[in-house]
Amino acid sequence: QVQLVESGGGSVQPGGSLRLSCVVSGSPLDYHSVGWFHQAPGKQPEGVSCITMKDGIQYYRDPVRGRFTISRDNAKNTVYLEMKDLKPEDTGVYTCATRFEYGLCVRADFDFWGKGTQVTVKS
Repeated sequence: QVQLVESGGGSVQPGGSLRLSCVVSGSPLDYHSVGWFHQAPGKQPEGVSCITMKDGIQYYRDPVRGRFTISRDNAKNTVYLEMKDLKPEDTGVYTCATRFEYGLCVRADFDFWGKGTQVTVKS
């Protein structure tokens, strides 16, 4: 059974930083990629950033490019999302997901999901 557990969310002021962690069960190289998804209040989850587990190839949505950094530590079965210069529009639930096969950084292409961690950005 594939399990993903997120941590690291919290409440920060605009311009602040957070680092999210996603621990994935089993051997990370069994998975093709891990993605982070952001669900703003009242909206559907959107892919923020994705990374391939074997080669570390990264993808970022334009609004977070240059502010967020995704990375992986296969020895720790963990994928991180470093978030800097946070803005109020970054508020929402951040969930990590994984899959076994190649796909795009979109919700429909991921098969296994964590429960999410809340990020709140406000003055």
